[in-house]
Amino acid sequence: MLDVLQTFHIDNPHSGVATGKDWLKGNGENITASSPVDGKQLTTVASASREDYDAVIAKAQEAFKQWRTVPAPARGEVVRQVGEALRKQKDALGRLVSYEMGKSLQEGLGEVQEMIDICDFAVGLSRQLYGLSMHSERPGHRMYEQWHPLGVVGIISAFNFPVAVWSWNAALAWVCGDVCVWKPSEKTPLTAIACQQIAAEVFAANNVPEGVSCLVVGNREVGEWMANDARVPLVSATGSTRMGKSVGAAVGARLGRSLLELGGNNAIIISEHADLDMSLIGCVFGAVGTAGQRCTSTRRLIIHEKVYDAFKAKLVKAYQQLRIGDPLDQHNHVGPLIDTDAVDAYLSSIEKCKAEGGSFIVEGGVLSGAGYESGCYVKPCIAEVKNDYAIVQHETFAPILYIMKYSSAEEAIALQNGVPQGLSSAIMTLDLREAEQFLSAAGSDCGIANVNIGTSGAEIGGAFGGEKETGGGRESGSDAWKAYMRRQTNTINYSAKLPLAQGIKFDL
Repeated sequence: MLDVLQTFHIDNPHSGVATGKDWLKGNGENITASSPVDGKQLTTVASASREDYDAVIAKAQEAFKQWRTVPAPARGEVVRQVGEALRKQKDALGRLVSYEMGKSLQEGLGEVQEMIDICDFAVGLSRQLYGLSMHSERPGHRMYEQWHPLGVVGIISAFNFPVAVWSWNAALAWVCGDVCVWKPSEKTPLTAIACQQIAAEVFAANNVPEGVSCLVVGNREVGEWMANDARVPLVSATGSTRMGKSVGAAVGARLGRSLLELGGNNAIIISEHADLDMSLIGCVFGAVGTAGQRCTSTRRLIIHEKVYDAFKAKLVKAYQQLRIGDPLDQHNHVGPLIDTDAVDAYLSSIEKCKAEGGSFIVEGGVLSGAGYESGCYVKPCIAEVKNDYAIVQHETFAPILYIMKYSSAEEAIALQNGVPQGLSSAIMTLDLREAEQFLSAAGSDCGIANVNIGTSGAEIGGAFGGEKETGGGRESGSDAWKAYMRRQTNTINYSAKLPLAQGIKFDL
């Protein structure tokens, strides 16, 4: 992996504070970057002090004054070039994502492709920041609305998608005329440094002012500074529900905007009318992909009683075939958890499940020995449970799959909706009425509802986000761009008179 670090000029130690191509010293504590793949320490990263953070925000504010005046299509052209630069570095960056975070190489490459895709989307969007025109009730008047940039957008991202979620926000914010300050997870600082370098080189080549793309590596305290900072009108935060409640409260207290992408507790309903073989692929990948560390990971299977035993047998057989090991080896299906704290949470959830009455049909455990020296490799497991178990209501970021029976479509939907989170959901069925019932207003209460695909693996064309304790924000496609802009309603009087609205008379 040394060659990849050299590709991105990541030395030891390296600053984690940048306002473009300019890297500040970084006067905060040093963060050790390591890999859950083999436990090796890669380098140390100097994090941001409060003074560093303030300097970055000031630089971003100055850059915004210029960037907002650049025509949106011209901003889109710069983002197009960022996408091209990512294409050239896809292999190296994908390998770094896989090694630093622990997801499979295919998923690491897929994450970089997602960045490329959102850049392509943003380029087209740069010519489609539409406002509406409305007919005025007053003669000789015209009404319309337009959208303007907000300013500094703070981005707090999580370790499980260390680069893609940043790009969802940054690419859209940039074409909207905003500038971005990124606080990545302190567990994955190297991928953030690499992305900052890629974007900054493109921006510098296009004479974009320093401060449009900024990086502030740091711990939780840096996120708290951002959440409480009135100079940051929008904070987009991805992480746990606990974190999101804290960020949302801090931003709301100053009447700022927050875009929150929080926890998921996602279920797939397996209908008696499902294609069981096709369903199996979506369920297993959803449950074990990224070692269960996606917000869209499949946590629960709600299986019709008529196919319960048959599908359970298929699941057990599939889990017996899973290969767990180095994610850079493309023969393996499952890599490590992010760190030993995640392993402890996994073990704790297993014990809580058993204590509540859960019965494991595929046992879990921590792997040891050759290839597992980091202590972060665990066995994906399956437990038969009831939906109202406290542990089932809770999101554990690990490959633990809970299964349960149902007898009617109404019962299945009630079980699917019967958790605090509301991100992603799916039903496997070949029955049209059943599918439409699931997608209706009386069906899934999640932000994402799928038919005959799993809960995991959203495309960038649709708006991504959830309801309830998932936060309610929307990122990526559709009209998610509106979160990064402010709406302005304009009325122009081109007559020689000044009539008032609602027919009010005011004569002098």
